Amino acid sequence: MGKLPLGLLQQFVLVARLGNLSRAAAQANLTVSALSHQMRQLEERLERRLFERGPRGVTLTVDGCSLLEAVGEHFDGIEHALSRYHQRRHDALTLSASPGIMSSWLVPRLPRLVAVHPDLELSLQSSSALVNFEREPVDVGLRYGRGNWPGLHSERLFGEWIAPVAAPALLMRMEGVDPRDLWRWPLLGEPNSSTRWSDWFGSTGGTPPARYVAQFDSLDALRHAALEGLGVALGRMVTSKSLIDAGRLQVLGDRYLRVEEAYWLVYPPRSQEHRGLQLFREWLLVEAEDYCRQMSAFRPDDTGVD
Repeated sequence: MGKLPLGLLQQFVLVARLGNLSRAAAQANLTVSALSHQMRQLEERLERRLFERGPRGVTLTVDGCSLLEAVGEHFDGIEHALSRYHQRRHDALTLSASPGIMSSWLVPRLPRLVAVHPDLELSLQSSSALVNFEREPVDVGLRYGRGNWPGLHSERLFGEWIAPVAAPALLMRMEGVDPRDLWRWPLLGEPNSSTRWSDWFGSTGGTPPARYVAQFDSLDALRHAALEGLGVALGRMVTSKSLIDAGRLQVLGDRYLRVEEAYWLVYPPRSQEHRGLQLFREWLLVEAEDYCRQMSAFRPDDTGVD
């Protein structure tokens, strides 16, 4: 077999840990096809299948797990040994955020950040996967959850409210059906939505449906389905308000349900002294406070600023 190129093993560790060829290719500055070819080349040289490839990413086989266990810690040791020589740029910031808050909330506000800090160089990564700050060159993240990420600094930005939303086309088709009788409307299921819809009906009255007109494993696909008029989605107001303002979605009724999850600024201890993060954090907190004031007026039944 000869000696394996170190680069092949390094790319294998990256793909194995991220579980996604697209994200790994972006970090390795390769195309997805080139990285995929490298992984197949490694499998051929080892005469072992290392990955199971599926529509949502790649998972390790038993042989893949064994190889990662054997070589992964050695690459960690090399990276740790070299980390002291890395020159961190304090005018650059790498940020990761889930696609919803990235496109609907953060990006529309970035011109204001650029206006006040024109020298700050941003690198934005859009992904639903949680960042591993130990292994990925990311300085800060924007995340949705309950703030319990061990070993990380978490600062709450604002809470979230949900409400049923539908496209104007669906409202026209359902003309004459009371929006308060949601059990009579076609409902769209989201990831873990059975609990969310149960919370909604438990708060407002009624019974969740026995089935949904369609069930989705991605919030992006769910949002597109709602926009096309397929059914009613439980919209998160942070990511849906711009579509509501544009008239592409409409809230059914005037009830909003506050959820336990919120949006957080998350970063590792190593980023605390990063000048770029300090500038971004200062700007972001002002934007979050302004957004809370806007939303307190937007929600008819809200009792105050979040």
